[in-house]
Amino acid sequence: MQYPYRSRFASVNGRRMHYIDEGPPDAAPILLLHGNPTWGYLWRDVIPPLLAAGFRVVVPDQIGFGLSEKPHAHAVHTLDNHIANVVAFLDRLDLRGVTFVCHDWGGPTGLGAIATRPHRAAAVAVMSTWAWGSSPSEFHRRVVPWRFMHAPLVGAYLLGRHAAMPGRGMYLSVVNRESFARLARDGYTAVLGDPDERALTWIWPRSIPVGLPTDTTTDRFAWLEQEARKMTIPATVIWGREDDVFAADIFAAAWHRFWPHAEGTHLVTGRHFVQEDSGAEIGQLLADFASRAVGFGGGNAR
Repeated sequence: MQYPYRSRFASVNGRRMHYIDEGPPDAAPILLLHGNPTWGYLWRDVIPPLLAAGFRVVVPDQIGFGLSEKPHAHAVHTLDNHIANVVAFLDRLDLRGVTFVCHDWGGPTGLGAIATRPHRAAAVAVMSTWAWGSSPSEFHRRVVPWRFMHAPLVGAYLLGRHAAMPGRGMYLSVVNRESFARLARDGYTAVLGDPDERALTWIWPRSIPVGLPTDTTTDRFAWLEQEARKMTIPATVIWGREDDVFAADIFAAAWHRFWPHAEGTHLVTGRHFVQEDSGAEIGQLLADFASRAVGFGGGNAR
């Protein structure tokens, strides 16, 4: 079994959130936050090295993905609401001394949660993510495919009705595509089988500011950038060499300007969904980082 962990559920702002919580309950917690269109399954190869190092590993499925509740109402899926969901989850489990690991939309949501509950954060790792309001990458400035997705009906048709994101989108965003198609792709498409439950796969892309009148998150990203620049907790940057969505020479470098104290950049094999190609290596990098930043696992939760 590829994801052999006990399913748990928490009520988060009135929604049912699925998560796993493995390792000693009194150990320093590591929170793994995914983005679009993934779920906790993305971290399956990252988790074992963290558990072997003695950490508590907590992996929620963001509301709208995985085994969590998938609201159909689009008003539920604002960036503010998703940040609030991570905050409520932290409060519900009373997690302290947390190492936040933020990938893709796990960056804006996780960093927003750190800004809101700074006393719960001990360290942070970023991977293929951003926290600023200007167009995040050249990829997102292209008319095809990205801005095309902002057009009326198109995003809903391709990403919603035809599941383009968990299917072909992810397939194109890993290095070892044959292995991904054979061993992993079904793990993403199976949990998003209903078109009505795929709303967030195209609402989140439309939430990326690209300089259009329809941008809805410009102010929130301005706040995120301001808050992220003020963070002084231990940090590390891990990136895929082949990432063609958030290129390492631009985006990993930007994080080091935010956080001159950050470790890395640790480059590993991988495109945007870097965990699919280098999960175990990332897990060991995170275990080593967290051991330096917050101490070894058992008994170190603060």
